Amino acid sequence: MIEFYSETDFSLEQKDEVASWILEVIRSEELEPGELIYVFCDDEYLHKLNVDFLDHDTYTDILSFDNRLGNQVNGEIYISVDRVRENAHHFKTDFISELHRVMIHGILHFCGYQDKTEAEEIEMRQMEERALAQRRFL
Repeated sequence: MIEFYSETDFSLEQKDEVASWILEVIRSEELEPGELIYVFCDDEYLHKLNVDFLDHDTYTDILSFDNRLGNQVNGEIYISVDRVRENAHHFKTDFISELHRVMIHGILHFCGYQDKTEAEEIEMRQMEERALAQRRFL
């Protein structure tokens, strides 16, 4: 089950299609989807979470809290819509593509992928691209 919430005026379009895509990605990793919550927010909201929970005084596009239970993927993903917009401009891509990349990035962390080393980062980018290619609703 995937739920989408917003702490800003942003509203995700095609919620059912996006949710189906995310579930498909999780299942392609031979994992079971559990309870997943996305919260869309602004920079300040996410910055406060970053400071309060991780003691990081920086802005970020995403924070993910993994509550995986064995083979079942559960967790909360917080996304700064402000940061996604800025990143889309910086990387010369459209907002929706960047948003979907960030959304699936959090899920891939829950599936066990990391991005702390250069090799892990390369693998994460490859997995993001593979997942983005699975979207059938665009």
